[in-house]
Amino acid sequence: MNKINEIISENLKKLRELRNLSLDKVSKMTGVSKSMLGQIERGEVNPTISTLWKISYGLKISFTQLMSRPEREVEFMDKNSITPITADDGKFRAYTIFPFDDKRRFETYSIEVDSGGKVSAEPHPQGTQEFITVYSGEITVAVDEKEYMLYSGNSMRFKADRTHSYRNCGSDICTMSMVIYYPEYE
Repeated sequence: MNKINEIISENLKKLRELRNLSLDKVSKMTGVSKSMLGQIERGEVNPTISTLWKISYGLKISFTQLMSRPEREVEFMDKNSITPITADDGKFRAYTIFPFDDKRRFETYSIEVDSGGKVSAEPHPQGTQEFITVYSGEITVAVDEKEYMLYSGNSMRFKADRTHSYRNCGSDICTMSMVIYYPEYE
């Protein structure tokens, strides 16, 4: 089963079970046959856009709600399966572990900076903060041109709505985690 079919399958089944609806009842609400709904829930078919519109209209949900990845109680991420965002000819690598989510207002990264690697960041939106923990090596973080040296075991929080940069002046690779928090905007 391909990923989108799996997501649609899980979402339809979850919505139906949360509302205590039988396949027969959903069929009457949506105009989609009971057998087609069963096949969708089992991931056996690739539903057409027209079928998905009928289901979303009948269940009074947004079209994208059927295709949005449901949140799991436990989610495992393997950094080796993530393509990093790179800078400085690959000397700075940022692996997006958990991307931004409106409900949580933050994103998390695993960062690797080779010796001599550096990156400058433009100011993020007003009120944004970064939280960094260094696990190995060392990193110089400059915020508004003031520099802070962080070594293995050090953590730092700063207002990231101003110019900031990272530079590894040490001889070893620096590994660190980064959480970026974005406030709600009205």
